[in-house]
Amino acid sequence: MALHRGSHGDETSDERRRLALNPFFGEADPTAEMTSAPPRHRLPDGPLPPSTAYGLVHDELMLDGNSRLNLATFVTTWMEPEAARLMGECQDKNMIDKDEYPRTAELERRCVAMLADLWNAPDPSAAVGCSTTGSSEACMLAGLALKRRWATSNADRYPSTARPNLVMGINVQVCWEKFCNFWEVEARQVPMEGGRFHLDPQAAAELCDENTIGVVGILGSTFDGSYEPIADLCAALDDLQERTGLDVPVHVDGASGAMIAPFLDEDLVWDFRLPRVSSINTSGHKYGLVYPGVGWALWRSPAELPEELVFRVNYLGGDMPTFALNFSRPGAQVVGQYYTFLRLGRAGYRAVQQTARDIARATAERIEDLGDFQLLTRGDELPVFALTTTPDVRNYDVFDVSRRLREHGWLVPAYTFPANRQDLSVLRVVCRNGFSSDLAALLVDDLRRLLPELREQPRRAAQDGRKKEALTAFHH
Repeated sequence: MALHRGSHGDETSDERRRLALNPFFGEADPTAEMTSAPPRHRLPDGPLPPSTAYGLVHDELMLDGNSRLNLATFVTTWMEPEAARLMGECQDKNMIDKDEYPRTAELERRCVAMLADLWNAPDPSAAVGCSTTGSSEACMLAGLALKRRWATSNADRYPSTARPNLVMGINVQVCWEKFCNFWEVEARQVPMEGGRFHLDPQAAAELCDENTIGVVGILGSTFDGSYEPIADLCAALDDLQERTGLDVPVHVDGASGAMIAPFLDEDLVWDFRLPRVSSINTSGHKYGLVYPGVGWALWRSPAELPEELVFRVNYLGGDMPTFALNFSRPGAQVVGQYYTFLRLGRAGYRAVQQTARDIARATAERIEDLGDFQLLTRGDELPVFALTTTPDVRNYDVFDVSRRLREHGWLVPAYTFPANRQDLSVLRVVCRNGFSSDLAALLVDDLRRLLPELREQPRRAAQDGRKKEALTAFHH
């Protein structure tokens, strides 16, 4: 979450603030003069009528982007009215209070069981898991479990002489860097090389030593939508154990792909079918098709989640086991997840995700046919594709394209890849449920109309001396 500073320096004059109010917001006579408006950076002296407060907030929020046209986010931007109604009915239920809301707790337990079965746990009834506020919290919990298991087995060396490390590709989501920073774990990252934009299994194994708590594999990189080769990673670590005796577990960050692969890539072995995979996380609010924020963390069995990390709280008269960084939160998102599981089933999820992938692949091909772009990925794993300009395009770059598309309402991120491919800047398009073929056609049409102007501009905006970071609102 971004940090913000309070400010009183941008308050406008009393007259301009008065004009911020629509006279119709008044409770009685809409033609009466509105003589005051609430301050922005301190609490008002008194209350406002609910319609006035609603109108002020509603009007300001109109300046946000249209979430349905946000092709940067993986987060769900559309659900059925029935789901929204159910979630609205549960906003006031505190998810952590399982004694007072036992049916909500039961729906959470059922979701964990469904995911354990979906991800091929050896014994789904024995797998343990919990809901979280999203994949970031789920990753933190998985990382903590890995560190505690390592610390227990290395109690004679830690913390006096040994420093734990975690191996991952440099393409990981920032939550893993936060985990390493917050819990004092060395991050060992495999850089990108050439046309490989994610972790290399052998390179990851070579970074492991007796202080490695685990290796993170990403099922669906946010940089380009590609799957990391989880089975090959496990095989490389199997070979490492055979040669050195080091037994390094794998956590699969399936924030997006863990809700795609089970339905569209059933023959792909990436989950608990691999004995070295000890835990998996996903975002229910991404391709789990639920409004933010809900995530899930699952462990193969209780042995992978140290008992000392589980707190048993006597809360409102009930004994409640909990493993979470957050405590109080609404039960609405968990209810929304259960509704969606119940509503769609395997066949429904397969249809929704296949539609998203088909639209991604078709859109990628239509953009490639424009002639100015080359594809890095084609949307055939995650329904996500990345592209850059062809070598002969010199008058504009991906940052110019992103900026111009934004003028048409489209939010398409442009960013530079990390080490060792900082030379490569790309656009990324995320196709989600609700991004229809009609909307995809409109995107391509708008891009086609922009190209003549982009081709004729004298130089790239970055050549005007502005930093690339200033040319786009997106920061990966």
